[in-house]
Amino acid sequence: MIELSQLPPPAAPAADCPTCQGDGLRLERRGELAHALVCTCVPPCLRCRGTGRVVVDDEGSVRVGRCACQRLPDRLALFNRAAIPNRYARATLTSFAGGMSRFDDMSKMPALQATSKWLQDFDPRSENPGLFLYGDVGRGKTHLLVGLVRALALEKGVAARFVEFSRLLGMLKEGFTAGDSGTDLMSELAEVPVLAIDELGKGRMTDWELTVIDEIISRRYNGMRCTLATTNYEPAGPTGAQVGNPAMMSGPKQTLGDRVGERVWSRVREMGIFVSVQGKDFRDLPGRRPGA
Repeated sequence: MIELSQLPPPAAPAADCPTCQGDGLRLERRGELAHALVCTCVPPCLRCRGTGRVVVDDEGSVRVGRCACQRLPDRLALFNRAAIPNRYARATLTSFAGGMSRFDDMSKMPALQATSKWLQDFDPRSENPGLFLYGDVGRGKTHLLVGLVRALALEKGVAARFVEFSRLLGMLKEGFTAGDSGTDLMSELAEVPVLAIDELGKGRMTDWELTVIDEIISRRYNGMRCTLATTNYEPAGPTGAQVGNPAMMSGPKQTLGDRVGERVWSRVREMGIFVSVQGKDFRDLPGRRPGA
């Protein structure tokens, strides 16, 4: 019988691997989503000889358990279930900081600091507040959001799900056309431990669209589940402002409350903290890479 102390260390990726940069993650495209695989630099595991299970004598107690080498594929499975778009497959908080330095835009630092602190404080065993990133287009809100989802899956082992709101509406409509009520998808989004909604408030905000977001937010609010989101609208209650004419530069702007309604706004404001993402529009900067 093998003693626990006699087992070799679990298989680990090569620190200098040009494919995964030492994190053991190899990415490929599957449709519009990124899919993670264990990098080819990870050697066969000598602990379990590829079975994924070990039988050990742990201080006189014989037990069978999952080998420590399974931590990486387990985390990659969480990454794949998070449904991260290809464009943002490598988006991390570290690469966001690199973008700030590259484009000399330190005005985004408060948002990065607040986002990093939220991640550091996140406890998978406890109830956690949500985080809502707001600001003008092109400031990097989606990059930060995906960076959080990626870190939750790969670093903290937390199940999370990313969804762009307009894409969600499209998925539901496609399902209706095929005879699917959308119940399973809505339940998944309502019950996943962490849900990240990109572009909250986007769309025409028809009665049906408002019903969709109301159901998701209300079910997560009642279930006390953590919700993350980005939005281009100021975090304030309804003002009654109407959708403006794009050609008109003046006039009142709609708030998030105007976009999602009083009921959803009332819940969202209780569910987490709001962080402003300022600075330059990354999309206007020369030499910018997709997802950077």
